[in-house]
Amino acid sequence: MNLLTVDTIAKAVLYEGYMLYPYRPSSVKNQQRWNFGVLCPPSYSDAQQGSEAWTMQTECLVQGDTATALDIRVRFLQLVARTIGELTQPVSEFSSEELPAFRLVPRIEVAGRIYQTWQEAVERDVNLPTWNLEALALAPVTHGFKLPAGKQYEALREAGGPVTAIILREQTELQGAVEVSAKPLSAGLFKIRVVVRNQTPFPGAVQANREEALLASLASTHTVLGVENGGFCSMIAPAPEFAEAAAACQQIGTWPVLVGEEGAQDTLLSSPIILYDYPQIAPESAGDLFDGTEIDEILSLRIMTLTDEEKREMSQSDDRARLMLERTETLPLEQLMKLHGILRNVRPAADAAPIAPATGPVTLEDA
Repeated sequence: MNLLTVDTIAKAVLYEGYMLYPYRPSSVKNQQRWNFGVLCPPSYSDAQQGSEAWTMQTECLVQGDTATALDIRVRFLQLVARTIGELTQPVSEFSSEELPAFRLVPRIEVAGRIYQTWQEAVERDVNLPTWNLEALALAPVTHGFKLPAGKQYEALREAGGPVTAIILREQTELQGAVEVSAKPLSAGLFKIRVVVRNQTPFPGAVQANREEALLASLASTHTVLGVENGGFCSMIAPAPEFAEAAAACQQIGTWPVLVGEEGAQDTLLSSPIILYDYPQIAPESAGDLFDGTEIDEILSLRIMTLTDEEKREMSQSDDRARLMLERTETLPLEQLMKLHGILRNVRPAADAAPIAPATGPVTLEDA
């Protein structure tokens, strides 16, 4: 599996929609997040009559033989609830065993910095063992995983003074399973099925809202598959001899594409957003913008037009947003000019209408 090549694409998928312009927690669209690749607890899915998914399924084709081996990684974000507590009385010190009295507030300013309630994210990888393709065809496997619950406290002090507030970070225990099977279709051709399930218990699902359910969910879930001594078939443009088998594959909440160098067949990315085979990060992109539906030039210019107070909120809301702001404000003019008017992938075609020039980098730009 060519992880070095696939990692930047997978990271773009992982953080698609993580934070949208104007990149502030107070903006409405950043208060309703995590729309891609969310697998919620099964009880919450039932309570929502199935409108919220709790499983994801990938089916793909592999050409192989007795020596072919399959590697699988499932990646997602685990959400961490960040809440802010204002102390009823300032204290000089405290421990997690003896917390001072506090009340929850949506936001607070301490020592000139704004702190707000927010859902942070931690990257999670579930790495499965390597399986021989023929053995997998004889005996499908299920790989379970569990991530423990956790709680952390951070003291917020006035400059040179007492603790006046605290940050609470809480994460829920997550449980899940990855089911993998292989089915021989013809000599040297197998259909692979990978099913990812969220199996986290979630009492009170009927009364819970989506924000509560998200803390027990897998967000931005995607699967990376690698093959040794074999090759994946394109699911978008399969060779004629594989077209019927590819059409019979069923995807649930995901979209498998080949990744890596053009023509490589050793790595497949099953993404919750629609991509094409061999997606690329635009070389003009200077870094993350978390929104592959727009282009870097527009977003960069919009960030530059934010007011000082808006930039302050953006920089103090999230470390990833802060780094984005710092990078944009120090972007050299020559780098900004590279974002404008790039022409790509123009090929002559018989009896085809002329192709209009692209107005900007339109390949997936978020790394």
